[in-house]
Amino acid sequence: MVVILAALLFVLTNALHDASSVVATFISSGAGNPVQAVSLAAIFSFIGALAGGNAVADTISSIAAVPADPLLLNVLLAAMGGAVIWNLVTWYSGLPSSSTHALIGGLVGAVWMARGSEYVLWGFSELIAPDHQLVGISKVLLFLLISPLLGFAAAFVLQTITNILLRNAKAAINKWIERLQWLITALLAFSNGANDTQKIVGIITLAVASVSNLSGQIPLLGIKGIVGAVTFAGTLLGGWPVIKTIGREIYTIRPIHGLNSQLSSGASVLLSTFLGAPVSTTHVVVGSVAGVGAADEFRMVNWNIGREIITAWCITIPAAALAAAIIYYLLW
Repeated sequence: MVVILAALLFVLTNALHDASSVVATFISSGAGNPVQAVSLAAIFSFIGALAGGNAVADTISSIAAVPADPLLLNVLLAAMGGAVIWNLVTWYSGLPSSSTHALIGGLVGAVWMARGSEYVLWGFSELIAPDHQLVGISKVLLFLLISPLLGFAAAFVLQTITNILLRNAKAAINKWIERLQWLITALLAFSNGANDTQKIVGIITLAVASVSNLSGQIPLLGIKGIVGAVTFAGTLLGGWPVIKTIGREIYTIRPIHGLNSQLSSGASVLLSTFLGAPVSTTHVVVGSVAGVGAADEFRMVNWNIGREIITAWCITIPAAALAAAIIYYLLW
């Protein structure tokens, strides 16, 4: 129960991060007010949590090659603690860091401290093997690297195309674009819920399996419902520092930018979910905002804030791993 509560606390901090990124461009472009935005995101994140499948959960469950025994509970608790600490630090600072990075770092640090590095499924040897399997940490890192680049590229192309198609359009078209953003934001929130909640479903499944013989009878739909409800609550709380950073400090967002950013992000996260890859919605959204800005007016993009965000991305896994390792050492 303690591990499950820690996992749900992580879900809450994750919602503050990624749910904030979901609605940042929606709010800053004027398509809706903050109450409308977080309410829309909360509802569709919950729906996504219930309908998202299990592929991402299976990927997370396979990372820690630790036998399903009570020792695994200690590992999971330390991992959740390290990830939550880092999420709170970056949320308070307004840095749109990756909760997925924090979770992976926490797992690596806790497993390494408990059993040694050989019990982490790195996946590098499997990647260079003749059959080239993409599993474990290598799969996670590859998609965490590719996903923001995919969001950037998709948004850049969309913005370039719409600049050509709408070059003679009247300002009144913004009203239609703002209405369309409601639909696209719902899609992005759904894809965020489908991907993010599966990560914690995988953790809770491991925890239950470590103390029972019911691993084949774990009520996944019930777990998804609980995780989705906590995501719903975290989204309603809103992560205003992160919303400000993404919505205002990277590029000046107008309705067409918000639409293209949301569409690119939603498609990228849905693709990653289908492939079973746990990605960061925050990463993808930041990449897409930079993409629309670069396509529109490259020099007006605040690349300095981009460097700060990239720095936070690079240190998230080692920082969360160190925090988790310290927690494990102190408690056990």
